[in-house]
Parts: sequence; C-alpha cells; structure tokens
Amino acid sequence: VSMSTDFNPDTHPENGHDFENWVAEHLQRFGWNTKVTTGSGDQGVDIIASLEGQTVGIQCKRFKKPVGNKAVQEIAAGAKHYGLTHAMVIGTGGYTKSAKELATSTGVLLVSHRDIPSLSKLIKS
Repeated sequence: VSMSTDFNPDTHPENGHDFENWVAEHLQRFGWNTKVTTGSGDQGVDIIASLEGQTVGIQCKRFKKPVGNKAVQEIAAGAKHYGLTHAMVIGTGGYTKSAKELATSTGVLLVSHRDIPSLSKLIKS
C-alpha cells in the first residue's frame, strides 16, 4: 500500500462539516477506511474509521478554544452504541482539564488534527 505522506495540518478548513470530510480524507491517505456519518442521529460519531480490525468512532471539533466534556461524553457513548473498539476526539484547539480527566477514565483518545499521520500507532497501544 503506497502511503501519501504529504500531510499539511494547516490546510484544514474552517467549516465544521468540511473539517470532518478533510479528516476522513486524510485518514484514508494513511491507510484507513473511513465513513463520514451524516446529519442528526449519528449519536455524536462524525466518522467511523477502521484499520487492521480496529474500529474507531471519531468526533471532530474544529474549535479555537479547548474542547470540553460534552464531546468526550458523546463519543464514548456513540462508540459504544456502534460497537466500536475505540473512541476518539480530533480537535484543533486542545482540551480542557475536565475533558482530559473524563477521557482518561472512559478510554477516549484526545488527539490533535496534527496527529492524523500517527493515529494507527495510538490505537495499537
């Protein structure tokens, strides 16, 4: 599988929905299969990504400010709802202390959009 490594995290779009598609597209470049869920009723899961038998529910947060608890709660529940192996929030503005604490206790991975090239390493650990 040839991997396109021309990844520039600074090219991400401003619009939230466009950001979801951007994340999915860039994950595909690094070997993931991705499906962007659309609209309401997605249970907080914006993207379902899979790689080597691992399935990851991803919530995308295109915020300038740190992401709070709500995103962690939503993706933890959403990933469970879909029977996925991992739950992850990809944010552009960091995370609050409270979000980090909740993520630790619920097993949700909090990452930056800059981590997209190395996400496969994160889910293997």
